[in-house]
Amino acid sequence: MQKIANYIDGSLQEPTSNNYLENINPAIGKVYSLCPDSDETDVELAYQAAKAAFPEWSNMSANNRSKILLKLADLIEQNIDKLAIAESIDQGKPVWLAKLGEIPRAVENIHFFATAIEHFASESHSMGSHAINYTLRTPIGVVGCISPWNLPLYLFTWKIAPALAAGNCVVAKPSEVTPMTAYLFSELCIEAGLPKGVLNIVHGLGGKVGSAIVAHPGISVISFTGGTKTGAEIARVAAPMFKKLSLELGGKNPNIIFADCNFDKAVAESVRSSFSNQGEICLCGSRIFIEKPIYEKFKAAFIEKSKAMKVGNPLLDDTKIGAIASQLHFDKVLGYIDLAKEEGGTILLGGHPVKLDGENADGYFIAPTIIEGLAYNCRTNLEEIFGPVVTLTPFETQEEVLEMANATQYGLAATVWTENLNTAHHMAAQIKSGIVWINCWLLRDLRTPFGGMKQSGVGREGGWEALRFFTEQKNVCIKF
Repeated sequence: MQKIANYIDGSLQEPTSNNYLENINPAIGKVYSLCPDSDETDVELAYQAAKAAFPEWSNMSANNRSKILLKLADLIEQNIDKLAIAESIDQGKPVWLAKLGEIPRAVENIHFFATAIEHFASESHSMGSHAINYTLRTPIGVVGCISPWNLPLYLFTWKIAPALAAGNCVVAKPSEVTPMTAYLFSELCIEAGLPKGVLNIVHGLGGKVGSAIVAHPGISVISFTGGTKTGAEIARVAAPMFKKLSLELGGKNPNIIFADCNFDKAVAESVRSSFSNQGEICLCGSRIFIEKPIYEKFKAAFIEKSKAMKVGNPLLDDTKIGAIASQLHFDKVLGYIDLAKEEGGTILLGGHPVKLDGENADGYFIAPTIIEGLAYNCRTNLEEIFGPVVTLTPFETQEEVLEMANATQYGLAATVWTENLNTAHHMAAQIKSGIVWINCWLLRDLRTPFGGMKQSGVGREGGWEALRFFTEQKNVCIKF
């Protein structure tokens, strides 16, 4: 059985404990590889390697760092098919989705920041004829990047690319649920000639590896994407140490459908935003609010299109919904469906596991689930489910739907469907959310700031925001 290795000081290494975790293929419910069960000893080795590499990497010209990262992006692109299949087996998503979306986005992440760093500039402020201030932006040192299981390579590269481009060295932890593409990525780093110690990937449990990274006195920056509860724990440990934090956390995103929308587009994109990647995307629209004049019409069309989505083997091209990433998460999602019933919800579609034949008989599959009849402020509508489950709720006025949309502790993303420009601007201004899409969903420009309000996170990623986060600012004042 394949053993995944840590990537420390430029080489692939076994965990110092020689202990491993079982890595399960969620589509078949069986172990297919072993992931290092690393601990603080491995984190310390990674830190020391990164610390030793920092002087040379940070002093390297932006152009030379860019060339190395661009070569790495090219290698990912050359291996899209291999990486997409690995991601599908490891996480459960349809392989076509990984091939068309996630792996190409990993290429874009690295390419974007590799080129952006060559245009990253500092400000100057003239004080007339007697003085000038200018800002130096310098790499910070060794930074910690912790990424989640739902979009493994996509979000892993989203963190490490700006950190490396800015001249930092990285100790990174991918999710132990989906470690495979990070391991394959480490092989590409070796092939690309990334200097040893610049990037170190330590696999293992959050309670061991993640906690050791967060608590390490030499790692002064933490970038984390994951659950709000974990983010709160990271903040509790890191804040007294005055670490710089970027926390991209949970979401319970509203999808608001006005009667004047482009109906066919709204239905089609709402199906996509509800069930893409089995609903395991923090940006999915899990609460759909529909203006009353079109509620019944939208409900019927939405159910019809959702019903046509095939749940099946993620390796097949006609599969639209693959496997839930783990047994633990599978049980959690089903638990929320039971809760919705207890809270008075009516299951319009799905609401049950899907039993497949053959090798997928023990896989973690759940039918796309649509629920109506719930209060907007019940637990099902307030807590993050992170699965193929959505609720439908009618509304009458803009004020009413704003109250419903803003009722949760989260504020990551929102979608609004309307052909009225005034409505679009009003809703965008009043929704408490870091991202608002009007008549689209998941249309991303990497130059824009990404992040949430309230308990959806702290700080922003993307564009210049990411490069500023991974650099230290120093004002220099010169008197003539």
